[in-house]
Amino acid sequence: MQALRVDALSGDLSGMRLADIPGPARAPGEVKVRVAAASLNFPDLLMTRGEYQFKPAVPFTSGLEFAGEVLEADPESGFAPGDKVMGGNKTGAFAEVACVAAGKLSAMPSGMDFAAAAAMGAAYSTAFTGLVELAGLQEGQWVLVHGASGGVGLAACDLARAMGARVIASTGSPAKAEAIAALARPDAVIVAEGHFRDEVARLTGEALADIVFDPVGGDVFDESTRCVAFGGKLVVVGFTSGRIADVSTNIPLIKGFSVVGLRAGEYARRFPERGQAIQNAITTLAEDGRITPAIDRTLPLSRWREGFDAMARRELVGKVVFIPGP
Repeated sequence: MQALRVDALSGDLSGMRLADIPGPARAPGEVKVRVAAASLNFPDLLMTRGEYQFKPAVPFTSGLEFAGEVLEADPESGFAPGDKVMGGNKTGAFAEVACVAAGKLSAMPSGMDFAAAAAMGAAYSTAFTGLVELAGLQEGQWVLVHGASGGVGLAACDLARAMGARVIASTGSPAKAEAIAALARPDAVIVAEGHFRDEVARLTGEALADIVFDPVGGDVFDESTRCVAFGGKLVVVGFTSGRIADVSTNIPLIKGFSVVGLRAGEYARRFPERGQAIQNAITTLAEDGRITPAIDRTLPLSRWREGFDAMARRELVGKVVFIPGP
């Protein structure tokens, strides 16, 4: 089968190639899936450089998540050949066939195609875990979402709006503001440069943000500490800016807000019942038409470099979805 392999870690993707390798053998408890679509996530890019917290031994097949059709499964797994599923693992999605533990798969929402299902899982579970589980999102609250052109940022905007929040989407690229407005339909889009606290205060009538969802870090995090309302939550999702920020503890003390770290996958592993409840809630929202994943482009896996390069250059507004096969 064809698979996108990382043979060596590098900063320029030179250690990657599309290769013909033997298909995976299914272990007990695993489900073998024909991959119909797989989506690119920022950790996939980081893993090619050895910069993600999970560092698989090379060589490995890249790709966190996919959607596809079950080929083989144990009877007690709850899946049967022909079932349409979504899910994945930390690696292995960018291939024609993948084997993953049954607990890492779920049924695709009815009415959803493979590309959308592949684009939904990680982004929306991250958004739901951060906004709802950890930050306690309530209808009518103000939510400031940074990195709103990325898959996770757009999912957070989409989810928050679906749940009745008022959403301010922020981007570091003025050129992306119009596309974000069309896809995420927030109450406002701002450019997160300099002292953007004044703009947040103006938009919220001086109330500031009940929740700040921050995948960016760096200078954006620093200014976000000034944007959180008293008693609010600043959710740390990642550091796409490249700088891990510090916070003086007198700031959350005086303003009475909490800094909350988000690792959605680890949360689901530690609390599997909550993880299943999150997945069920996301599926219901999708089947009701209240959330829709944003896809920037769909590419054959043979054009993997185009997708990775676009992510590295921060050109995307939404997810890249790869379609395996010739």
